[in-house]
Amino acid sequence: MFKILVVDDEKLIRELIRKYAEFEGHSVSEASDGLSAVRMCRQNVYDIVIMDIMMPELDGFSACREIRRFSDVPILMLSARGEEYDRINGFELGIDDYVVKPFSPKELMLRIDAILKRVRSGEERGQKDKPAFEIYRQGGLEVNFTSRTVSVDGTRAELSPKEYELLFYLIKNRNIALSREKLITEVWGYDFFGGDRTLDTHIKLLRRRLGPYAGYITTLRGMGYRFDDPGKESHD
Repeated sequence: MFKILVVDDEKLIRELIRKYAEFEGHSVSEASDGLSAVRMCRQNVYDIVIMDIMMPELDGFSACREIRRFSDVPILMLSARGEEYDRINGFELGIDDYVVKPFSPKELMLRIDAILKRVRSGEERGQKDKPAFEIYRQGGLEVNFTSRTVSVDGTRAELSPKEYELLFYLIKNRNIALSREKLITEVWGYDFFGGDRTLDTHIKLLRRRLGPYAGYITTLRGMGYRFDDPGKESHD
């Protein structure tokens, strides 16, 4: 059973999600605005938050930004708009998935299950697996796998959890051509619904974070991506 927080100013949407979630055996709490959502996340522990964007008091993006200051709880964003800007903005804030209204409640439940399955399997892998090296350095790029930090020319780069996982996997498999399907399966999970656009958006964001080292990530047209190690690397 999962503890789910549903945040939407439309009562009918909250009731619809509650109906399907409780049918699946989950526990559901509700909030009708962003401020209430932030307060509830400070006071309670949830397995996942389903967040609308357009709300009174505090919009979904702002609420997500505040929640990310103190919690890594998975967040699934709902929106009546499907523009790339909204998806990029959400992923920059560290959301885990993005669903456009109107949506299928059954598909939403499958997405929730997929997100939480990935989160839990990732935690289990993190406890069992230790990377072959803990710090990767190339030029002014430093990736510390132990502390989960990235520095670009001595300046800390702020990455979302999913951006970090993607960069970790690319570096771990550097100089290897990786198909889109392979990256989606390994980073998001085999049952991910988002598709190529989500991967491409995260690559775009990751390149932005890497600044002068964005070129290390090479696009393989019609195939996928590769992290090119340009020379002798240093790792501890």
